Amino acid sequence: MKYFRGVGMFGSAFLGAHLMRGAAAAALLAWAIVHQTAHPWLSLGAGVAALVALRGCPMCWTVGLVETLSQGRRDSTIRYDEAVDRDRVAIAGARWDL
Repeated sequence: MKYFRGVGMFGSAFLGAHLMRGAAAAALLAWAIVHQTAHPWLSLGAGVAALVALRGCPMCWTVGLVETLSQGRRDSTIRYDEAVDRDRVAIAGARWDL
């Protein structure tokens, strides 16, 4: 089973999923800060849940964002290269490249 799907340790398979995790963590952290005096144990739990959503610290989430973006760029480059190779095969015998 390939859990990380080739996007690195902190990255996500989809950019939207990664951004949703970041938004959820930001909301949990904001709630924890606002309610820290009224509900200290719930606030602590919300802080831990935010760290789980971020897969570590905020820097880990940022590294994951870069990994997710680079994976998307790499996939689009691979598709472009495959299309160019397909065009080169289609004009077999020609001396020029498209």
